[in-house]
Amino acid sequence: FMQGGRLLIRLGDSDIDYDKNFRFYMTTKMANPHYLPEVCIKVTIINFTVTKSGLEDQLLSDVVRLERPDLEEQRNALIVRINADKMELKKAEDKILRLLFHSQGNILDDEVLIETLNDSKQKSQEISVRLKEAEETEAKITIAREKYRPVATRGSVMYFVVANLAEVDPMYQYSLKYFKQLFNLCIESSEKSTDLQRRLGTLMSTTTSQVYTNVSRGLFERHKLVYSFMLCAEIMRQAGEITDDEWNYFMRGAAGVERERPAKPLDVDWLGDSLWKNCCDLEEAVPALPVSARV
Repeated sequence: FMQGGRLLIRLGDSDIDYDKNFRFYMTTKMANPHYLPEVCIKVTIINFTVTKSGLEDQLLSDVVRLERPDLEEQRNALIVRINADKMELKKAEDKILRLLFHSQGNILDDEVLIETLNDSKQKSQEISVRLKEAEETEAKITIAREKYRPVATRGSVMYFVVANLAEVDPMYQYSLKYFKQLFNLCIESSEKSTDLQRRLGTLMSTTTSQVYTNVSRGLFERHKLVYSFMLCAEIMRQAGEITDDEWNYFMRGAAGVERERPAKPLDVDWLGDSLWKNCCDLEEAVPALPVSARV
């Protein structure tokens, strides 16, 4: 607020001078911090947390760079060339607009403008041809890169399992930089093969084994089995071997709502009423497991 020709800001019970160029940045290591609404409307909140798809793309670039450096170099050069062509096209359009804006009298009498339009038209046609060729080349490169995506997907799954170990014990903190270095080292040290499918299988098994081994060294003995289960379950979920319905039932069980269920058979006295209800709920949640029929 202005007071006496000075721009001030109130902090607590004091008014101090304020500079419009002042910027205040705060960072937090909290994965999903919550702020009051009155705080959110006064600040700009930027979430730099890595996502599974984002990390997968990063790891894919690393894998291709190590396995097929020619593809990655070609892709980077292609990106630079496409951006340069688009910028050149934008400059030509801006120049035409500027000349049109400042043009006086009959436009057809402006030789500079007419010449610029002709040059821009020719340049636009050349750039359009180059962009079309670049897009076709980029599509071919993308197809070749996508063959290595299963390895990147496995790496992304493993990182989030390792990162979630902090929920088991706050002492287990692993940075993304450490994980990427370990992941790349596994790729470089793994057995080479000219057969792509065999190479992909080797990369997936080697990275999984090495990441598990290296992380396990820093875990308490009682947590190693938990880590093994977390890693195995996430890999199976990503592969579709464990469905979301199966996982949700395993984690949360059935909803605590009373509803009608089949009567418990008389010849299964060893099965309590609560367990029988759980079996019926499991059969409903996961049709592939007809529990009640087997009992």
